[in-house]
Amino acid sequence: MRNVKLSMPEVALIAGTRVALGAGLGLLLAGQLSRKQRKAAGTALTLIGVISTVPLLMEVLAKRE
Repeated sequence: MRNVKLSMPEVALIAGTRVALGAGLGLLLAGQLSRKQRKAAGTALTLIGVISTVPLLMEVLAKRE
């Protein structure tokens, strides 16, 4: 196992991307909204979660010991 030292803001950003990704996937799978609304919101949140993860992942990998 490798240790990575992260600041609290970095941890919060990582958690935020996971929340956006999870919320987007949840909306895509849920049946509470109309199909069009669910697809639009779910796709947007999923893309935000995925896209924002890439720079954070690169930063974390660069900090590995």
